[in-house]
Amino acid sequence: MLGDNLPRLIAGKPEEFSATVVFGGPQLISQDSNIGYIKEEIEWIGEQVKYDSPLLGICLGAQMISASLGYAVGPHPQGLREIGFHSVRPTPEGKEFFPSEALFYQWHREGFELPKNSRLLATGDIYQNQAFSLGSSVFGLQFHPEITVETINKWITSVRGAPQLNRPEAQPADQQRLLASQCVLEVKKWLPPFLKKWLHH
Repeated sequence: MLGDNLPRLIAGKPEEFSATVVFGGPQLISQDSNIGYIKEEIEWIGEQVKYDSPLLGICLGAQMISASLGYAVGPHPQGLREIGFHSVRPTPEGKEFFPSEALFYQWHREGFELPKNSRLLATGDIYQNQAFSLGSSVFGLQFHPEITVETINKWITSVRGAPQLNRPEAQPADQQRLLASQCVLEVKKWLPPFLKKWLHH
């Protein structure tokens, strides 16, 4: 819950939890990494990475994994953002997790540098690093596989979200709703097998 302390780590694993999922948020690592709770969470994530504990970072979560290892997180060189459904393509190493190219939902203006010794699993046109694995149990995804049609509608109509749709590279609301009707169902089919591979069963 908001404001709760992070679970205590024992040998790099959160006490009483078998795995960690770190979701997205509006924070910008390039600007906010020294804020107390952000810094604490990055260090907490880094301890799990060190022990190769089961960890999945989504959007901001993936960026925090990279930042925990000292790698750069920041805006696109041309200031571009990914807002809407974007094509994600598997690399040769990523075919196990991404059988084919697919559209995944994105909403971010920062990307992450690929950590050393990690495997790039999927790539994209605007932000190249879309998915990676590190060790056997740490995964980072730049996109949002947890997205629902309801969440998309909330984001594109929110006070903070709606004005961003005026950007030239952002997908219009009508196009996002149209794509959501099909793509969200496809992602729901993709997600369970991915999670089973991540958790090794």
